[in-house]
Amino acid sequence: MDEQNLPPPAPAPQPVSGQLLDSKQTSVTAIVSLVAGILGWSIAPWLGSIVAIITGHMARAEIRRNPETKDGDVMAVIGLVLGWSMMICSVLAVIAIVLFFGGLAAFIAIVGANSH
Repeated sequence: MDEQNLPPPAPAPQPVSGQLLDSKQTSVTAIVSLVAGILGWSIAPWLGSIVAIITGHMARAEIRRNPETKDGDVMAVIGLVLGWSMMICSVLAVIAIVLFFGGLAAFIAIVGANSH
């Protein structure tokens, strides 16, 4: 056969709608960390934050062990940031409340002692 009579090359196969070219699966613990981090700022402040922190660290470890098959590191990091920031804000709020009411009690005690 001569080069002029060759059929045109076959087109490259196109992916089916919804089919992913990448075979990575999103880590379930990363999703749980993200959802718990959001819940930690809305419905369940302490519980959601603790779950977000624990599952976030678990998800990052899982993704580091299997980087070719697992995805979701960004979700795990966002869950960790939400969880830790809620815990830090909560601790700072408790410290502020204790200092405020402690200072108020000390002020009342000093004023009360001076008025007698």
